[in-house]
Amino acid sequence: MSESNPPVTYQLKIVLVGISPMIWRRIKVSSDSTIADLHYIIQIVMGWKEEHLHQFLIHGVRYGISYPGTRGFMGNVRKIKLSQFGFREREKFSYEYDFNCSWKHQIRVEAILPDESERVLPVCTVGKGSCPPENCGGVVGFMTLRQQHSRFKLAARIAEIITSEGIEKIGNHIKELKELYYWVTLNDKTECSKINHLLSQYATGDEAWKDCLNQTITIG
Repeated sequence: MSESNPPVTYQLKIVLVGISPMIWRRIKVSSDSTIADLHYIIQIVMGWKEEHLHQFLIHGVRYGISYPGTRGFMGNVRKIKLSQFGFREREKFSYEYDFNCSWKHQIRVEAILPDESERVLPVCTVGKGSCPPENCGGVVGFMTLRQQHSRFKLAARIAEIITSEGIEKIGNHIKELKELYYWVTLNDKTECSKINHLLSQYATGDEAWKDCLNQTITIG
């Protein structure tokens, strides 16, 4: 690895592998960001809850944040900057989250742009598709659940709740309705404004972003 200079902006496309329609995000991140930064950024933009182990595979070497009782990784990822890898445009590397479900992400360097230090980075510019729920069984489990939650069935269940319980008792079904809402809006366009609010919190050291991640849906 070699230190690049001066700082540049990487435009990265992050794709969740094995799912169709594709779930992806496009982000801009400073080359001064560390590998640890990129881990947290991916958690935010994809919508994961940061409750499982992870690893990057970059230039044939595995990197990640080590925790007590886990196997160590190469180097201190809180100090290794992205600039040290000398990335080139169209280069790819991978990120895996949750070794049980094995959510694999392909990360492609789409463009290397001039330094954008005058604006707050990182930023998510566009994306598509809702992140799968935590602990739903990986790609196969997710695809199975998605087939089971057709919009017709979802509409029927919502109508059943309203007609059987009445509007005044909808509060008794908040947890279920939140899950139903997830499946209804599964392939909607990514709400970058919400993601960028969390990214801004992360960039400025405001740990409130962690609380927002914990509001995502868990299955099982």
